[in-house]
Amino acid sequence: MKAISYARYGGPEVLEYGEVPDPRVGPDSVLVQVRAAGVNPVDWQCREGRLDALLAPVFPVVPGWDVAGVVVRPGAAVTEFGAGDEVIGYCREDFLSRGTFAEYVAAPVRALARKPRTVSFEEAAGLPLTGLTALQVLTRSLQVKRGETVLVHAAAGGVGSIAVQLARHLGARVLGTASAHHHAYVRGLGGEPVAYGEGLAERVRGLAPEGVDAVFDTVGGETLKVSANLLAPEGRLTSIADPEAVAYGGRYAFVRPDPRDLGHLTDLVEQGVVSVHVSRTYPLERTADAQRESQEGRTRGKIVVTVGPDRR
Repeated sequence: MKAISYARYGGPEVLEYGEVPDPRVGPDSVLVQVRAAGVNPVDWQCREGRLDALLAPVFPVVPGWDVAGVVVRPGAAVTEFGAGDEVIGYCREDFLSRGTFAEYVAAPVRALARKPRTVSFEEAAGLPLTGLTALQVLTRSLQVKRGETVLVHAAAGGVGSIAVQLARHLGARVLGTASAHHHAYVRGLGGEPVAYGEGLAERVRGLAPEGVDAVFDTVGGETLKVSANLLAPEGRLTSIADPEAVAYGGRYAFVRPDPRDLGHLTDLVEQGVVSVHVSRTYPLERTADAQRESQEGRTRGKIVVTVGPDRR
């Protein structure tokens, strides 16, 4: 099959488009024909070796964790899905090797849910990692409640834009940091936009004088430090970008595959509660360009790689 792969850590130039062996389908997996794969910052972070201490590579690595596609063949023990079913998945394993930037992927059942019927494969491919991250942080780590005020950083990005929508659905007031040209977008999601940069703390305090109840940090560094000082007395802080959150009394969260959570997100998309904005798509062979754009960090919503129908 055709796929993107890399045989060593490095920049986008290490990504190669070409033939790789077809995936083997284990008893608890299904063979999925990939129609689209979401691009996430973690993809280029893995490619550069930044997660080497956490996820051992088995070179050559096919990158990518998000997928939307069609089941070709279920594994011997699989009863949840059959051939022809449209699915989405967050196909992360405990090592780097068998990713989704490919024509086919052998996806574990624990990583899959049915695809939302109301959206395209491209939109669906942008949901798994971002949606699961936002849902798990808001409901499990931060335990956001109705009537609370939540500060979401990078509110126009992939995770942030879903977090704004989910927090509003939970009944919270949402303040969302974003560049000025994204403010109308954040407002359309249901958030109150707040400009980045110097004076951020004062702007947030102007909107929430008594502090915010929860901070969802997607940036880390100085933003994390500022956020810790914006909390109300019983406020909670969680970062998905910086483990130093623990030093400020907060939590560091890493998303995990969960078919029930993913199925819940599918329901919310079909109900119109959550939407995925796809800012740009690239064909599979241009995955390197997609990762370059992702690495610039200015994307509104999601970048998605598209994969054509079976060409073999």
